[in-house]
Amino acid sequence: MRGGSGFYGWRVVWAAFTVAVFGWGFGFYGPPVFLQTVHEQRGWSVGLVSAAVTVHFLIGAVVVARLAALHARFGLVAVTRAGALASAFGALLWALADSPLLLFAATLLTGPGWAATGAAAINAMVSPWFIRRRPAALSAAFNGASIGGILLPPIWVGLIAALGFPGAAVVVGTVMAGSVWLLAGRVLGRSPAGMGQAPDGGAAEAASAPRAAAPPLASPWRERRFVTLVLLASLTLFAQVGVIAHLFSLMVPVLGTQVAGLAAGLLTASAIIGRTIMGRLMRPGADRRTLAAGGIAVQILGILLLMLAGGEVWGLLLGIVLLGSGVGNATSLPPLITQADFAPEDTARVVALVTACGQASYAFAPLVFGLLREAGGAAPMFLAVALVQGGAIAAALAGCERGRSRG
Repeated sequence: MRGGSGFYGWRVVWAAFTVAVFGWGFGFYGPPVFLQTVHEQRGWSVGLVSAAVTVHFLIGAVVVARLAALHARFGLVAVTRAGALASAFGALLWALADSPLLLFAATLLTGPGWAATGAAAINAMVSPWFIRRRPAALSAAFNGASIGGILLPPIWVGLIAALGFPGAAVVVGTVMAGSVWLLAGRVLGRSPAGMGQAPDGGAAEAASAPRAAAPPLASPWRERRFVTLVLLASLTLFAQVGVIAHLFSLMVPVLGTQVAGLAAGLLTASAIIGRTIMGRLMRPGADRRTLAAGGIAVQILGILLLMLAGGEVWGLLLGIVLLGSGVGNATSLPPLITQADFAPEDTARVVALVTACGQASYAFAPLVFGLLREAGGAAPMFLAVALVQGGAIAAALAGCERGRSRG
């Protein structure tokens, strides 16, 4: 077997894991830090800077919808490298912006950078190397997103305090661009065929092993399996991003700043554990939509517990654990359901479109739930989150008849 005695796919997984650490650290968890920093340093309103964050996510959604086509035209390596550079230079422009126009111009870089290093990109890196073991492989790669959420925000905050925002952007951006540039060229640029290997580490001949054929995707928006998957992903992300944006500020009056910070870490740890457990549950033949619905149901229990716990610390912490158990699966499950429901030649396009729709929806979630919270307090907000998640369960189950697992 060419390329060494071990299966190269797991090296690709750990490279994708590293890309996810930086991708989420810049594109998802970075903007909230940027928002607060720009607001404090420039004196611009929170509403103005929040609008830039929303534009960042919307531009990313537009680009990610075309990500499969970009990969096909320019290659995974070039697009990933370009995304890392765009994120690095975009963060620096956020730091240097001395007018709202420049602030919004920065999103023209950070949005595409996030698209090229986010969920659809991670799926494109890992999927060619795995079929049977794709749930476990994607779960491991997507755990980099959670690690990015743990590591990068405090690194951003610490470096901004020590070096200023521009200095922090230069340091973190250089590390990201350099690391991703090297990994893309040395690891992500290889293919199973080029290495003389096959998905899951089987013999090269196994690549053509028969597999139940999914019907081709002609018109996506006329296909129930596609529409229900879009609704599942969009509603799940809308609920999760919206409630997480407000969770810390809701916990501080009850738990205090220090314990609330630990609770945020507990949420992330629960996400890693929940994603890993879900990856193990998704064995061949498992109904992935039903598993997704079950995971969301656990989150609803967590939301209701947060709403009803009052000042009971144990209730709040348990609610955070239950909510966190599904946070990681919001990004890793749609690609896995796509593998089961769609033909291999359609998966990259479907994942990109589903990711784009989810991103476009959650861009507005903090604002919507913020307005609801201001109007009625935390309880109506939590109830609305539970109702949105109930809609996600309905969408998952509505596609089961034509979406039985084939992976």
